[in-house]
Amino acid sequence: MNTIGAAIIGCGAIAPLHARAIASIDDARLLAVVDSDPVQAAQSAQDYGCEALTDYRELLERADIGIVHLCTPHHLHAGMAVELLKAGKHVLTEKPMALDVPSARLMQAAADQAEGQLGVVFQNRYNDPSVRIRTMIDSGELGALICMKGVVTWTRSEDYYKNSSWRGRWATEGGGVLINQTIHTLDLLQWFGGEISSVKGSVTTDVLNDVIEVEDSAHACISFKNKVRGLFYGTNAYGVNSPVELELVFEQGTLLQRRDCLYLLKDGQETLLSEPATGSTGGKSYWGTGHSRLIHDFYAHIRDGRKFWIDAAEGIKALELIDGIYKSSASRTGLLAGQYV
Repeated sequence: MNTIGAAIIGCGAIAPLHARAIASIDDARLLAVVDSDPVQAAQSAQDYGCEALTDYRELLERADIGIVHLCTPHHLHAGMAVELLKAGKHVLTEKPMALDVPSARLMQAAADQAEGQLGVVFQNRYNDPSVRIRTMIDSGELGALICMKGVVTWTRSEDYYKNSSWRGRWATEGGGVLINQTIHTLDLLQWFGGEISSVKGSVTTDVLNDVIEVEDSAHACISFKNKVRGLFYGTNAYGVNSPVELELVFEQGTLLQRRDCLYLLKDGQETLLSEPATGSTGGKSYWGTGHSRLIHDFYAHIRDGRKFWIDAAEGIKALELIDGIYKSSASRTGLLAGQYV
């Protein structure tokens, strides 16, 4: 079995999850980490037993590195991904796939013409409750989906933004709670609901007005072409990081995700369908357990020559939904937003 050489660009908070996942894949080896901060790069290289680099362009000519993980700030994803894809690399990028929809389209075009694949990290699709929900939607065992809601109540401090200058700025983060923290829940809502017909929403900065340019709270009403209605609320202005809450109402029952457990409410009885995975996720508890599963699956697709299913076309859907919410909020007229006009 040939070993797949890998590199990680960006040695921040999310990089250790990628490094641990790579280490757990039998035919993969992390060969290099890249960070513009030489101290950070050196420390990560020491932690993972690999080479430290400060310029990602050194990877372009490396024949021994086939897969590159992008764990960089949002505004760097598109440019790096396009160069790496043109150099023949497979690229797995953290969310959001780009700062905005036009940048994501450039990545999509590059991926369409590349030998390598572009994968997007929406790891919550791999969490047990998400898999079970999608299976039950596809099977039709509860009848048609009628409506659903997603609620994210987390907290982010002033120091969270002040310690990372790219966060909280339109030019480098691309937004606030929508594009960074709640994008996973929005992705799940569109994955469960299908094609969107319209979205109306609003964004506000309720707590961190003096700290960030972007929003810390948002809500939206999402209408799907199959007549399903989705409601969404997300905030970074809460006092703690609570588990994400989901509710999906069907003709013959209701699925509820609470504290990372999935329940079925049917005929007045509540049944536990799924519990959280045991053991450490390697990251924050409310991130879920899907990172390792997604990375393993991406490598399996590359190894087998199959097309990875969360590709550019899939990754861009959540960005389009977020763009719609921003445009709807800015219009203040209740008009349909973005591509959904």
